[in-house]
Amino acid sequence: MPLTRKRILITGGAGFLGSHLCQRLLDEGNDILCVDNYFTGRKDNIAQLLGHQNFEAFRHDVTFPLYVEVDEIYNLACPASPIHYQFDPVQTTKTSVIGAINMLGLAKRIGAKILQSSTSEVYGDPTVHPQTEAYRGNVNPLGPRACYDEGKRCAETLFFDYHRQHKVRIKVARIFNTYGPRMHPNDGRVVSNFIVQALKGEDITLYGDGGQTRAFCYVDDLVDGLIRLMGTGADFTGPINIGNPHEIPVRELAERVIALTNSPSKIVHRPLPQDDPMQRCPDITLARQVLGWEPTVPLDEGLRRTIAYFEGLLAGDA
Repeated sequence: MPLTRKRILITGGAGFLGSHLCQRLLDEGNDILCVDNYFTGRKDNIAQLLGHQNFEAFRHDVTFPLYVEVDEIYNLACPASPIHYQFDPVQTTKTSVIGAINMLGLAKRIGAKILQSSTSEVYGDPTVHPQTEAYRGNVNPLGPRACYDEGKRCAETLFFDYHRQHKVRIKVARIFNTYGPRMHPNDGRVVSNFIVQALKGEDITLYGDGGQTRAFCYVDDLVDGLIRLMGTGADFTGPINIGNPHEIPVRELAERVIALTNSPSKIVHRPLPQDDPMQRCPDITLARQVLGWEPTVPLDEGLRRTIAYFEGLLAGDA
């Protein structure tokens, strides 16, 4: 048990990333308040935590103010996959912007430290590769992805303005592609898409020629990076890239999933979605220097763990 148990609020705590963060911080002996409106978060993700005396789950939408007493806030609330954030784009923007205002207002009132889960999407379809934190991005403010991209960019603006104007203690993490157990099976992301299709023996859908590159970070590594960022001193705010710097073509990911699942699935091609970036890879020099952090879980090992999770999930649906 830590000498000082922290009271920690995690918005979006029943989501993929949030549930892993809840588990990790609870295991470290903290009191956890998990807040989620269950739009994309799922109660199953936190079911194993509900009986713990230091864990509390509360249904709440962050576009409405929240009045609680905590020491730290991790603001993860927002649908993060295109299929979900494009379902109600106005609500997606409101969650990013109004949610940030409400959580920053809470942090200001109670003197809490607050971390924003920003995204590599703030870089848009990058013209600089790999992306450093100094790169300002190439984002289409009018496209179908803009509700998420621009919402997250505005949230970063708000965080730094609250820091400058109100001295709120902020941390901003730019999260790159992350995968692992508890991903939503219908979130439309490549890892979950490929695994579910392979396990069902369905055709694996590849958008474009599959030459676009991504870099995939296993969720345990990502959570470790967030916690390390929250633990940095007051002089460091970020933004800081947290992700895996080893990129592969999406086509190769599909081939690896087929091999690891021993699937008979065939690869089929579909048109590339609008504004889908051709390259996405973080420069994590800053994370190495400031956090002493870099990912450690190899892609094939992380995929095996994720495949095992989806095998169990699909067996339960049978």
